[in-house]
Amino acid sequence: MGHAPTVASMIWCNSVVSYNYCKFQWLLLCCFLFLAHGENIKRSDFPDEFLFGVGTSAYQIEGAYLEDGKSLNNWDVFSLSPGTIRNGDNGFIADDHYHQYLKDIELIQSLGVDTYRFSISWSRILPRGRFGDVNPDGIMFYNKILDELVSRGIKPFVTIYHFDFPQELQDRYGSWLSPLMQEDYVHYADTCFKNFGDRVKYWTTMNEPNLFTQMAYQNGRYPPARCSQPFGDCPAGNSDTEPIVVMHNMLLAHGKAVNLYRRDYQHEQGGSVGIVLDCLMYEPLTDNELDQEAARRGLAFSIGWALDPLTFGDYPSEMRQYIGNQLPQFTSAERKFMRNSIDFIGVNHYSTTYAKDCLYSDCSISANRATKGFLDTTSERDGVQIGELTGISSLRVVPRGIGEVVEYLKERYDNKPMFITENGYSEPQTEGQDQDAIQDFKRIEFHQMYLSSLAQAIRDGANVKGYFVWTLMDDFEWIIGYRIKFGLYYIDRQTLARVPKMSAKWYQDFLKNNTQTPVIRLSSELVHNKADS
Repeated sequence: MGHAPTVASMIWCNSVVSYNYCKFQWLLLCCFLFLAHGENIKRSDFPDEFLFGVGTSAYQIEGAYLEDGKSLNNWDVFSLSPGTIRNGDNGFIADDHYHQYLKDIELIQSLGVDTYRFSISWSRILPRGRFGDVNPDGIMFYNKILDELVSRGIKPFVTIYHFDFPQELQDRYGSWLSPLMQEDYVHYADTCFKNFGDRVKYWTTMNEPNLFTQMAYQNGRYPPARCSQPFGDCPAGNSDTEPIVVMHNMLLAHGKAVNLYRRDYQHEQGGSVGIVLDCLMYEPLTDNELDQEAARRGLAFSIGWALDPLTFGDYPSEMRQYIGNQLPQFTSAERKFMRNSIDFIGVNHYSTTYAKDCLYSDCSISANRATKGFLDTTSERDGVQIGELTGISSLRVVPRGIGEVVEYLKERYDNKPMFITENGYSEPQTEGQDQDAIQDFKRIEFHQMYLSSLAQAIRDGANVKGYFVWTLMDDFEWIIGYRIKFGLYYIDRQTLARVPKMSAKWYQDFLKNNTQTPVIRLSSELVHNKADS
């Protein structure tokens, strides 16, 4: 990125050296970023009815892990095991959203967004699943959130299941490995529809079931931490078969819940229901046909694994070809309610990777497997990285990918309505990151570039209806804990104070269709403040 002054040098020069030199450094950085961004994306580059929002999830921000009737969930128990979460972090307090929800909603409103995506804690409203009563305090908490959002003109966009469920369901029957989990999930979804559906017009049944199955049952890094060699060294599990069983149960649970909603609630409540998937984009490592086919398999084995059954009533032919009889069959009755069981597709997109064929090439033992689609992935081609590094090594900055994955979904699923339900940036981890995180120019640049690519895809005919920044505020990022930061607001881990980053101001200005970059605005404010001091 050349020799642009770093954020650290900006902070240093402002406090140590002459004001004129500091001003020069700021202006130089402004010019650099302005040129680097290419075009200045604006709100008006998107359709008038397009929805912009921010997203969170319950376990990542709420805290209050045993308050007001909430039971222990799978992540509460998992985080108690040494070595499972970086730095021994957990979500027991998280961002204390449970007690500070009103302040957080005020932050959301101040951004000027149209909609807010959040999830409901299963263990907060049904502490024992279907084996116990509904928790009135849990219902009241989410009613207060919904009422506040609606009163402020912010559309709730609600995820029913975002990785967390009552630990009792794991202890009783093994959670998602058992068909019994389908019954518990439908009971839980029914409870949500009944209590909250009058104010919710956008439901998503699940967040990233394709990623969850991989992390929890193939790599063994999410609870219940099941896996087998060569993927990991877990006490129990089978990395080749269990992800397939778990996904099958999750998809049937989705289909049954949507069937219930359409039969009992949709006519009166007028909402729509979708599902959210991890949508990594695959590009061929080389131009040869084998790698091109590997990239297509990668998309089918990740995205198609979930969306084909929910659109066409069966798993992708690519999966049937290589997995064979290990892939479950849907009954004729199941195919009937599974087919077309989504009103929209939720797209969580962060990055793009290269795909390498393993059918006719040497690959690692973990890549050369049917359940992985016989492909390997890499971020490097001919010694050149696919994109700039972020705080998570597997997620590189590749703006074209969001347009490419939207185009893939448009073509494969007949341009069904889509929402970009997550898109965000985490800074590479460095010393002094907490101080530098406030001046998050790279995050601004990331969103501008990805939004430019998305806007072009929409102009090309993609039926994308909305975009959510991940995330409102720095949070508990699962096994990485609190070190990785995606938020528009910085959270002081000692005081839990919410501090707006530069990106919060940028998003606010973007939503006002302000074409002046916040970076340049900051330089003028710095001049003004310095002159007054």
